[in-house]
Amino acid sequence: MNVDALITNILESYKDEGCINLEDAHNFPNRQNVIDVLQEILTLLFPGFRTMEQFDQDNLPYITGMRVNRIIAGLTKEIQKSILYICNIKGIGKTACAKLAETPSLSLIEAIPEIRRKVILDVRAALREDPAANNMEEIILSYPGAEAVAVYRIAHFLHTSGVPVIPRIMSEYIHGRTGIDIHPGATIGESFFIDHGTGVVIGETTIIGNNVKIYQGVTLGALSVKKSEQSVKRHPTIEDNVTIYAGATILGGKTVIGAGSIIGGNTWVTKSVPRGSVITIS
Repeated sequence: MNVDALITNILESYKDEGCINLEDAHNFPNRQNVIDVLQEILTLLFPGFRTMEQFDQDNLPYITGMRVNRIIAGLTKEIQKSILYICNIKGIGKTACAKLAETPSLSLIEAIPEIRRKVILDVRAALREDPAANNMEEIILSYPGAEAVAVYRIAHFLHTSGVPVIPRIMSEYIHGRTGIDIHPGATIGESFFIDHGTGVVIGETTIIGNNVKIYQGVTLGALSVKKSEQSVKRHPTIEDNVTIYAGATILGGKTVIGAGSIIGGNTWVTKSVPRGSVITIS
């Protein structure tokens, strides 16, 4: 077998089908670089939980400063690549493009205290709701739901800042790790708890209120829609203090689950239910 001929066939495929990331072509972000930056951001949220570095109150400012600068440099580079085609379309030069990319990176760093506040509320919700949880540190270290929601909050911030591609890389990375699929476009309130988590799907236009708890296998999805309807609300609204048990499927952009409701396991819901409802399989 002629290996050179096999290589030529692969190169011809690149030429014919495209979808390669050349420096002088689309120049899209590098997946591994984005994941590396994400890990740095998660470590910034919870210092000491994800790395072996030793720190104390004296060197914490230095370590934090170094990490912040690495995040800004790395994220800005990947954002710049993600918006390069926009710059080309609008005729924006590379220098201006770099500044355009730096803005969301700096905004994310500015938002870290608020993101931390929300993530800590999520962790406290897990501690409050899960009898198996012994302390917050255990949840931060080992709960896939807590990790997936933390990544969602980072990706959601970048998504709402208009950053293309990168939020999806982050959300699909954590989807692969945890089995929890949260689109960065979803809107999720405070004190959100996903128990167990495997198989959870939360669609792009989902709206979730405060103090909501869901279990494994829950789908908050869309009814079948055309591609032309991608800009409309396709996924349900879950109001405050709702519990959704394992395997429940709630579909449709007009579907509203009223505050304080309980949605039983393996139910199929495509119509709104009033506040305080209990929906089970009869």
